[in-house]
Amino acid sequence: MMGDILIKVENISKLYRLGEVGTGTISHDLNRWWAKIRGKEDPFARIGEVNDRSIKGESDYVWALQDINFELRRGDVLGMIGKNGAGKSTLLKILSKITQPTTGEIKIKGRIASLLEVGTGFHPELSGRENIYLNGAILGMTKMGIKKRFDEIVDFAGVERYVDTPVKRYSSGMYVRLAFAVAAFLEPEILIIDEVLAVGDAEFQKKCLGKMKDVSDRDGRTIIFVSHSMPMIASLCRRAIILKNGRMIFDGTASAAVHHYQNAGKENTGFLNFIDDSRKPGDYLGELLQAWVEDMNGKMKSELLINEGFKVVIRYIVKDKTPLAPLPNFHFFDQFGQYIFVSSPLPDKITLGIPGEYLAECLIPANFFNVGYFSIGVALTFHHSGIHVSFYEQHGLNITITEDMDNSFARTSNHGGEIPGVVRPFLNWNTIKTK
Repeated sequence: MMGDILIKVENISKLYRLGEVGTGTISHDLNRWWAKIRGKEDPFARIGEVNDRSIKGESDYVWALQDINFELRRGDVLGMIGKNGAGKSTLLKILSKITQPTTGEIKIKGRIASLLEVGTGFHPELSGRENIYLNGAILGMTKMGIKKRFDEIVDFAGVERYVDTPVKRYSSGMYVRLAFAVAAFLEPEILIIDEVLAVGDAEFQKKCLGKMKDVSDRDGRTIIFVSHSMPMIASLCRRAIILKNGRMIFDGTASAAVHHYQNAGKENTGFLNFIDDSRKPGDYLGELLQAWVEDMNGKMKSELLINEGFKVVIRYIVKDKTPLAPLPNFHFFDQFGQYIFVSSPLPDKITLGIPGEYLAECLIPANFFNVGYFSIGVALTFHHSGIHVSFYEQHGLNITITEDMDNSFARTSNHGGEIPGVVRPFLNWNTIKTK
């Protein structure tokens, strides 16, 4: 029983032969056909290789997808992440029924609208008006239903002046504007969107994200969204999967998927140590010895609860006497590498450059950062009439802030979803009854 499940993907795999149209020779086709009618495995599936485009393989057959499984319910918004060639477009084409899987089964309940490339579903010789009615008919809409939404579609797309012009004369941005408007306003149960929104300008991308949130939250439509923009994935999607070389390597919350994708191969550590390093970061004025994150009990940590304060600590050397004021400073970044803020002590609190070893710490209060993944850059700068940078380890420390599920203000218990933003402070509020 599908119930509230609109898409069920079971063990989907797709095998391609390289360098040929179709599967190759007649003998190959006959061998595959004979195996199929006997209920046997595809004889060429056994020699298929992982789809890693960066290496030279031995076989002409590659698995564009292998053993993909997931389910989507009504109102789900799924992000799909992966490098070029990971299998994202192949999976979307299978979901859109443009191509068939080699093995496995997909069960879909509801109408699907797909935006897989610029101009998907449009006839270049027809006008914008005619293509709206054509696409609506393909989606199963009645003429009266399309007419009812026509003005909204044209207004959202911003192509009123060109609506009776053949779309072959549209720019790629106008194409996407109209295609998205048709897909969003003609009410398919499932909306599949590839990277095409990147063609639009920033204003239109913002409109599209707002519309997608609206149709998901209000109308309960299911959306599959592919993008190389991690902020877009994290902003729009509740859940995301990561594809690598045709395999699904991660399935979880969007924020966790973005962190996994961007930090693959990186060590999640809250400690830097250069004491025994003969080439410490720094120069003739200052060098970095250590930096770390610790909780309020002095224990080094890289994972902290949202309701516990912590300290960022740095040990450094001022190597030579100087009239400049040495300022240790910490640079805080979100999971996308965007600056949150920079903090350093006030210059009048700093002893002028007297040689020696120093330790400085910055206290981050409890309930300041939101749940998520953050990196911290550590630096030492000397200030006078200008700024001299001795060292700067940009993403030297990595920390994870997690929810305290025993806290009554936990994001998942009171709010039914993720609370947006990189900070989530407790602020002083006054509420009074006026009547």
